[in-house]
Amino acid sequence: MKLLTAIVLITFSFSNLLGQEINKQKGTDMKLSNIRLLVNDFEKSFTFYNETLGLKCTWGDKDEVFASFDIGLPSGLAIFKAELMAEATGNSEAENNAVSNDKFAIIIEVENVDEMFDNLKNKSIKFITEPKDMKAWGIRVAHFRDPDGNLIEIFSNLPKPE
Repeated sequence: MKLLTAIVLITFSFSNLLGQEINKQKGTDMKLSNIRLLVNDFEKSFTFYNETLGLKCTWGDKDEVFASFDIGLPSGLAIFKAELMAEATGNSEAENNAVSNDKFAIIIEVENVDEMFDNLKNKSIKFITEPKDMKAWGIRVAHFRDPDGNLIEIFSNLPKPE
């Protein structure tokens, strides 16, 4: 339960930080989407968060690769197969996330990934992936790391097919 409390506090603190600091700049609106834990055993992790901790699943199922849970923020905590994030960030040669060292990712929704990419690149952010469509996920994404090496994903939804 201490882990869950820490995650909730980090989520609210980061959300407040984004709202107070980043959103002051025109054209750089960001909204915390979720904190995504990158897991090796998806089914076991799903069962832990859903059944053991009793968190309401708001998206996904234990037989899938992604699920999100309500932690006071709808879908504020998500779990995702680590190997798929390793592929998305160009680290697919990693056998598991112990090699890539990514145990979580901060996921931030933006209005336009390409504009945000350019804006942050102009601020000397070094991206590990260029903006790209992840059609299976329904989003356009780019990835970078904070000064301590934590993985951050910015995304925007792809237009819905007509």
